[in-house]
Amino acid sequence: MMNRVVLIGRLTKEPELYYTKQGVAYARVCVAVNRGFRNSLGEQQVDFINCLVWRKSAENVTEYCTKGSLVGITGRIHTSNYEGDQGKRIYRTEVVIESITFLERRREGASKKDGTWGN
Repeated sequence: MMNRVVLIGRLTKEPELYYTKQGVAYARVCVAVNRGFRNSLGEQQVDFINCLVWRKSAENVTEYCTKGSLVGITGRIHTSNYEGDQGKRIYRTEVVIESITFLERRREGASKKDGTWGN
């Protein structure tokens, strides 16, 4: 069986870094990926894909990427579920990132805070 995902898109918000109780770093990101077509009004259609990245890659994403950063991702689909606060079953589908490539370099002299990126 094969479970493989390849995405190129832009981060929709700042990456959020967390640590497990065992001290393992992880980050959640959302990637906006353009679909291959436009709707009847000529507007670009976009999918928003939730992703999870672990360990050093998680730390690197939060250090070097910001909202709007262009990234290339390879990974796999992962589904999970848990009981929410109200006792309702919550289902989650996300991409577990195995490899992430930063497809833009930060402009000379730019800091993570100002979000200036370019080729």
